[in-house]
Amino acid sequence: MYLNKYNSQKVLKELIQTNLSKQLNLMPKSYRLEQEKAIEFFQKRAFLEECIDKSIEFNKSLNWDKSQKNVFLISNAEELIQVFKLRSTVYTDINYQNEFPDTIEGLNFDLYEETSAVAFCKNNGQVSGTIRLIFDSKNKLPSEEKYSFDSQRKEFNQIGELSRLMVKNNSKGLGLEFKNLFKAMYIVFVNNDIDITYVGIKKEHFKLYDKFGGVEIIKELDNYGNLDLNALILSWDPSKVSNFFKRSFLK
Repeated sequence: MYLNKYNSQKVLKELIQTNLSKQLNLMPKSYRLEQEKAIEFFQKRAFLEECIDKSIEFNKSLNWDKSQKNVFLISNAEELIQVFKLRSTVYTDINYQNEFPDTIEGLNFDLYEETSAVAFCKNNGQVSGTIRLIFDSKNKLPSEEKYSFDSQRKEFNQIGELSRLMVKNNSKGLGLEFKNLFKAMYIVFVNNDIDITYVGIKKEHFKLYDKFGGVEIIKELDNYGNLDLNALILSWDPSKVSNFFKRSFLK
């Protein structure tokens, strides 16, 4: 079923790009603009379905501790859609949409979903926090728009990047969702042959991350793309976590 669905999406995309695009050039401008909007929406919808299918398949392939009761890896489309909605809501609330825009209004996702371990917490049946660990692939890693990891690829067999960390009702300090989400990333790391992870953070948050153990600053940035803030690119080796991390996150 998955292969048939994926092939159907691929055929429809090719049909749009070849036949419909040529026909639109022969139509009146007003009609052409409306049809182009419809085609763009269809392409985004097809991309969404492709991301959902590949993400679920990838997460089900990972080694995961299924005894966890407070944090999970996504396993179905409903969970993943809730994650995409939460990302959109949080980024809108903190004015990060210019740097991390929705692909479809109200849904924040991208091409990295297909190789990401997507973890989430739930509160009253709804996703209340999420984070992902992107495995390096042909798509590379999102922070490479700011810093190249090519030298790290020569040093390590498998690298990854933590991103899209967000909690619905953020509180100061180490909230329960924050702890559970980083516990999930630790579990994914130690069970799936990743050698090192990277993460972009606000500089002001370094004091907390430095307590994790195995953390190093590899690049300081005056801004993070469209975000006017002092930022850091960190490397984090969860195999070297501190006693603080073990006590605060793993118990």
